[in-house]
Amino acid sequence: MDYKTIKFITDSHIAQIVLNRPASLNALNRDMWHDMLDAVKRTAADDSVRAVVISGADGNFAAGGDIADMVDLTPLEAARFVFHPVFNAIEDLPVPVIAAVSGYALGGGMELALACDFRIFSETASAGFPEINLGIFPGAGGTQRLPLLIGLSRAKELIFTGQRIDARKALEWGLCDRLVAGDPLPAALEMAANFAKKSPVALKAAKRVMNFGAIRGMRASIPFEEEAWAGIFSSEDQKEGMRAFLEKRKPAFKGK
Repeated sequence: MDYKTIKFITDSHIAQIVLNRPASLNALNRDMWHDMLDAVKRTAADDSVRAVVISGADGNFAAGGDIADMVDLTPLEAARFVFHPVFNAIEDLPVPVIAAVSGYALGGGMELALACDFRIFSETASAGFPEINLGIFPGAGGTQRLPLLIGLSRAKELIFTGQRIDARKALEWGLCDRLVAGDPLPAALEMAANFAKKSPVALKAAKRVMNFGAIRGMRASIPFEEEAWAGIFSSEDQKEGMRAFLEKRKPAFKGK
């Protein structure tokens, strides 16, 4: 399927979603909302995909929401425009999702990165939430995901001031996981390829349990973890992984 605002590529068990509105620094608009949601749904339904990489075209990740699309919205229209369904669907993907962040990752663009499991930044990238300077605040999960990642007071500082931070401070504060010189996409694809070699059954279960615990807390999540862990022992991947260990060979996981 051809998309207006993104490129969608699947190869070697890895799906790539490339934000592709370079003339607007890949700003998020209504068409991108629909294109991304469709691509994410296709990814979720494709059992051959074992990892996802999200990046932006022409040296920028995404410079926020497209203001021209939002300026005259009514509250009802704004509720329909918000990217929650897309970002929630990305967070809920059963496979690891890696954001390859270069250039600007601002506002809704940074909220998209927060919905991913990992964020690899170019050393020249910058991040921030400038919405307060437009008379609004991050409304696509940023007020909720950011404090979980970097702590409440630092999240408030970023959101209340609208300041940008450079890639090194983003790493220091925990907003990104790794810095690379130049284009971060090769490093993201390398990470994705490493994930693709692991047992899809175990990896999907681990992600599901960890996301559950991050939201509901440890006490509620330990029984959930126990049930999920025990359930893996009905999978072919578990048998293959342990037998390969005992036989001193590399496992050949099939995702079953």
